[in-house]
Amino acid sequence: MATENITAVAPVTLTEGALKELKKLIDQQEIGEDFGLRVGVEGGGCSGMSYVLGFDQKKEGDSEYSIEGIRVFMNKAHGLYLAGMEIDFKSGLDARGFVFNNPNANSTCGCGSSFSA
Repeated sequence: MATENITAVAPVTLTEGALKELKKLIDQQEIGEDFGLRVGVEGGGCSGMSYVLGFDQKKEGDSEYSIEGIRVFMNKAHGLYLAGMEIDFKSGLDARGFVFNNPNANSTCGCGSSFSA
């Protein structure tokens, strides 16, 4: 992996719970070294924009970050919507999954997977 293309400070943070779950998924699904965690947004959802979170290969226009040994890819244009966002993982009786705490969101939907900025 070439380090000269990795940007120093990631615009998003991953909590300890999210890191633990992501590392477990990487091991369980045998995610290859040429893949990383894609964090982004796309149009749609009940509030206008939805979060993208999944494993993908680096694409043209992506910035690459390293968070606790996890490669993270983000389209440079998405930084405006995601700067300062915290990604957490909840594993409780009422909910289980990744949670997005985004300070740039003007409003969010009830499920927390879409927002407007």
